[in-house]
Amino acid sequence: MSVRVKICGLKTAADVTIAAEAGAAYVGFVFFERSPRHVSLAPARDAALAAPPGVAKVALSVNATDAELDSILNTVPIDILQLHGAETPARVDLLRTRYGLPVIKALGVATDADLAQIDLFDHSANQILVDAKPTSATQHNGDLPGGNGLAFDWQLIAGRRWSGPWMLAGGLTPNNVTRAIALTGAQQVDVSSGVESAPGVKDAALIRAFIRAAQA
Repeated sequence: MSVRVKICGLKTAADVTIAAEAGAAYVGFVFFERSPRHVSLAPARDAALAAPPGVAKVALSVNATDAELDSILNTVPIDILQLHGAETPARVDLLRTRYGLPVIKALGVATDADLAQIDLFDHSANQILVDAKPTSATQHNGDLPGGNGLAFDWQLIAGRRWSGPWMLAGGLTPNNVTRAIALTGAQQVDVSSGVESAPGVKDAALIRAFIRAAQA
Protein backbone atom coordinates (compact mmCIF):
# COMPACT_ATOMS: atom_id res chain seq x y z
CA MET A 1 0.00 0.00 0.00
CA SER A 2 1.37 3.40 -1.01
CA VAL A 3 2.14 5.89 1.75
CA ARG A 4 -0.48 8.63 1.95
CA VAL A 5 0.89 12.18 2.02
CA LYS A 6 -0.60 15.34 3.50
CA ILE A 7 0.74 18.68 2.30
CA CYS A 8 -0.21 21.28 4.91
CA GLY A 9 -0.15 25.05 4.98
CA LEU A 10 -1.38 25.59 1.42
CA LYS A 11 -2.68 29.03 0.51
CA THR A 12 -3.55 29.07 -3.18
CA ALA A 13 -5.44 27.07 -5.76
CA ALA A 14 -2.17 26.67 -7.67
CA ASP A 15 -0.48 25.07 -4.64
CA VAL A 16 -3.41 22.70 -4.16
CA THR A 17 -3.33 21.69 -7.81
CA ILE A 18 0.42 21.00 -7.64
CA ALA A 19 0.03 18.88 -4.50
CA ALA A 20 -2.90 16.93 -5.89
CA GLU A 21 -1.24 16.27 -9.24
CA ALA A 22 1.88 15.07 -7.42
CA GLY A 23 -0.19 12.51 -5.54
CA ALA A 24 -1.13 14.08 -2.21
CA ALA A 25 -4.00 12.36 -0.40
CA TYR A 26 -4.69 15.37 1.83
CA VAL A 27 -4.30 19.13 1.44
CA GLY A 28 -4.25 21.25 4.60
CA PHE A 29 -5.21 24.84 5.30
CA VAL A 30 -4.03 26.65 8.44
CA PHE A 31 -6.51 28.89 10.24
CA PHE A 32 -4.23 30.31 12.92
CA GLU A 33 -3.27 33.96 12.53
CA ARG A 34 0.13 33.72 14.22
CA SER A 35 1.33 31.18 11.67
CA PRO A 36 3.12 32.25 8.47
CA ARG A 37 0.87 29.66 6.78
CA HIS A 38 -2.38 31.27 7.93
CA VAL A 39 -4.92 31.73 5.17
CA SER A 40 -8.06 33.83 5.40
CA LEU A 41 -11.45 32.42 4.51
CA ALA A 42 -12.01 33.68 0.96
CA PRO A 43 -8.67 32.50 -0.47
CA ALA A 44 -8.98 29.28 1.51
CA ARG A 45 -12.33 28.63 -0.14
CA ASP A 46 -10.84 29.22 -3.59
CA ALA A 47 -7.92 26.94 -2.80
CA ALA A 48 -10.12 24.18 -1.39
CA LEU A 49 -12.36 24.24 -4.45
CA ALA A 50 -9.29 23.42 -6.57
CA ALA A 51 -8.88 20.06 -4.84
CA PRO A 52 -10.06 17.21 -7.09
CA PRO A 53 -12.43 14.50 -5.85
CA GLY A 54 -10.65 12.02 -3.63
CA VAL A 55 -8.24 14.54 -2.11
CA ALA A 56 -9.28 15.33 1.46
CA LYS A 57 -9.39 18.98 2.50
CA VAL A 58 -8.20 19.52 6.08
CA ALA A 59 -8.74 22.60 8.27
CA LEU A 60 -6.05 23.07 10.92
CA SER A 61 -6.99 25.14 13.95
CA VAL A 62 -5.51 25.80 17.39
CA ASN A 63 -7.91 25.93 20.34
CA ALA A 64 -10.58 27.39 18.07
CA THR A 65 -13.98 28.33 19.46
CA ASP A 66 -17.22 26.93 18.05
CA ALA A 67 -17.89 30.33 16.49
CA GLU A 68 -14.52 30.34 14.75
CA LEU A 69 -15.03 26.82 13.44
CA ASP A 70 -18.56 27.70 12.32
CA SER A 71 -17.13 30.56 10.28
CA ILE A 72 -14.53 28.32 8.65
CA LEU A 73 -16.91 25.51 7.82
CA ASN A 74 -19.67 27.79 6.60
CA THR A 75 -17.25 29.28 4.04
CA VAL A 76 -14.68 26.65 3.11
CA PRO A 77 -15.58 23.13 1.86
CA ILE A 78 -13.72 21.05 4.44
CA ASP A 79 -13.66 17.27 4.87
CA ILE A 80 -11.59 16.87 8.06
CA LEU A 81 -10.82 18.97 11.14
CA GLN A 82 -7.27 18.96 12.53
CA LEU A 83 -6.87 20.15 16.10
CA HIS A 84 -3.39 21.38 16.97
CA GLY A 85 -3.91 22.95 20.38
CA ALA A 86 -4.70 21.81 23.93
CA GLU A 87 -8.04 20.27 23.00
CA THR A 88 -9.19 17.44 25.28
CA PRO A 89 -10.73 14.09 24.27
CA ALA A 90 -14.10 15.52 25.36
CA ARG A 91 -13.62 18.48 23.03
CA VAL A 92 -12.78 16.12 20.18
CA ASP A 93 -15.96 14.14 20.84
CA LEU A 94 -18.02 17.32 20.95
CA LEU A 95 -16.68 18.60 17.63
CA ARG A 96 -17.15 15.28 15.89
CA THR A 97 -20.80 15.35 16.97
CA ARG A 98 -21.34 19.04 16.24
CA TYR A 99 -19.97 18.99 12.69
CA GLY A 100 -20.25 15.37 11.63
CA LEU A 101 -16.68 15.46 10.36
CA PRO A 102 -13.70 13.24 11.20
CA VAL A 103 -11.09 14.77 13.49
CA ILE A 104 -7.29 14.51 13.42
CA LYS A 105 -5.71 15.34 16.80
CA ALA A 106 -2.09 16.48 16.69
CA LEU A 107 0.04 15.48 19.66
CA GLY A 108 3.62 16.57 20.33
CA VAL A 109 6.32 14.04 21.20
CA ALA A 110 9.78 14.67 22.64
CA THR A 111 10.27 11.77 25.05
CA ASP A 112 8.79 8.36 25.71
CA ALA A 113 6.60 9.88 28.43
CA ASP A 114 4.74 11.93 25.80
CA LEU A 115 3.41 8.79 24.13
CA ALA A 116 0.92 8.14 26.95
CA GLN A 117 -1.28 10.99 25.72
CA ILE A 118 -1.82 9.20 22.43
CA ASP A 119 -3.75 6.48 24.24
CA LEU A 120 -6.08 9.14 25.69
CA PHE A 121 -7.18 10.21 22.21
CA ASP A 122 -6.99 6.85 20.49
CA HIS A 123 -10.74 6.30 20.70
CA SER A 124 -12.01 9.88 20.42
CA ALA A 125 -10.05 11.17 17.43
CA ASN A 126 -10.45 9.50 14.04
CA GLN A 127 -6.72 9.89 13.47
CA ILE A 128 -3.69 10.87 15.51
CA LEU A 129 -0.96 13.09 14.10
CA VAL A 130 2.30 12.30 15.91
CA ASP A 131 4.31 15.51 15.70
CA ALA A 132 7.46 16.94 17.25
CA LYS A 133 6.88 18.76 20.53
CA PRO A 134 7.85 22.43 20.24
CA THR A 135 10.79 23.67 22.29
CA SER A 136 10.84 27.00 24.09
CA ALA A 137 13.15 28.36 21.38
CA THR A 138 10.95 27.41 18.44
CA GLN A 139 7.54 27.84 19.99
CA HIS A 140 7.99 31.59 20.44
CA ASN A 141 6.12 31.82 23.72
CA GLY A 142 3.48 29.35 22.64
CA ASP A 143 2.64 31.04 19.34
CA LEU A 144 3.45 28.11 17.07
CA PRO A 145 2.51 24.63 18.29
CA GLY A 146 3.60 23.10 14.98
CA GLY A 147 5.20 23.85 11.64
CA ASN A 148 8.55 24.59 13.26
CA GLY A 149 10.61 22.18 11.15
CA LEU A 150 11.47 20.08 14.21
CA ALA A 151 11.87 16.32 14.17
CA PHE A 152 11.68 14.02 17.17
CA ASP A 153 13.50 10.76 17.81
CA TRP A 154 11.65 8.39 15.48
CA GLN A 155 12.96 5.41 17.42
CA LEU A 156 10.46 6.35 20.14
CA ILE A 157 7.60 5.04 18.02
CA ALA A 158 9.41 2.33 16.06
CA GLY A 159 7.17 -0.72 16.11
CA ARG A 160 4.37 1.01 18.03
CA ARG A 161 0.81 0.70 16.76
CA TRP A 162 -2.46 2.23 17.84
CA SER A 163 -6.02 1.12 17.26
CA GLY A 164 -6.76 3.81 14.68
CA PRO A 165 -4.95 5.45 11.77
CA TRP A 166 -2.06 7.76 12.55
CA MET A 167 0.18 10.13 10.67
CA LEU A 168 3.84 11.08 11.16
CA ALA A 169 4.84 14.75 11.16
CA GLY A 170 7.62 16.98 12.38
CA GLY A 171 10.74 18.05 10.50
CA LEU A 172 10.10 15.84 7.49
CA THR A 173 11.80 16.75 4.21
CA PRO A 174 12.36 15.12 0.82
CA ASN A 175 15.77 14.03 2.16
CA ASN A 176 14.65 12.26 5.33
CA VAL A 177 11.08 11.07 4.78
CA THR A 178 12.10 7.70 3.32
CA ARG A 179 14.21 6.95 6.41
CA ALA A 180 11.46 8.18 8.75
CA ILE A 181 8.96 5.82 7.15
CA ALA A 182 11.38 2.91 7.30
CA LEU A 183 12.06 3.48 11.01
CA THR A 184 8.49 4.11 12.16
CA GLY A 185 6.40 2.05 9.77
CA ALA A 186 4.24 5.13 9.11
CA GLN A 187 1.69 4.69 6.35
CA GLN A 188 0.83 8.40 6.36
CA VAL A 189 3.10 11.47 6.57
CA ASP A 190 2.44 15.19 6.93
CA VAL A 191 4.75 17.99 5.78
CA SER A 192 4.59 21.76 5.81
CA SER A 193 7.85 23.67 6.32
CA GLY A 194 9.84 20.86 4.69
CA VAL A 195 8.45 21.75 1.26
CA GLU A 196 8.88 25.51 1.48
CA SER A 197 11.37 27.95 -0.03
CA ALA A 198 10.57 30.45 2.76
CA PRO A 199 8.17 30.34 5.72
CA GLY A 200 4.68 29.99 4.30
CA VAL A 201 5.86 29.81 0.67
CA LYS A 202 5.40 26.38 -0.88
CA ASP A 203 7.92 25.13 -3.45
CA ALA A 204 6.48 23.02 -6.26
CA ALA A 205 9.71 21.09 -6.84
CA LEU A 206 10.01 20.24 -3.14
CA ILE A 207 6.38 19.09 -2.97
CA ARG A 208 6.93 16.74 -5.90
CA ALA A 209 10.24 15.49 -4.51
CA PHE A 210 8.71 14.84 -1.08
CA ILE A 211 5.83 12.80 -2.44
CA ARG A 212 8.16 10.81 -4.69
CA ALA A 213 10.42 10.03 -1.73
CA ALA A 214 7.53 9.13 0.58
CA GLN A 215 6.03 6.76 -1.95
CA ALA A 216 9.29 5.25 -3.19
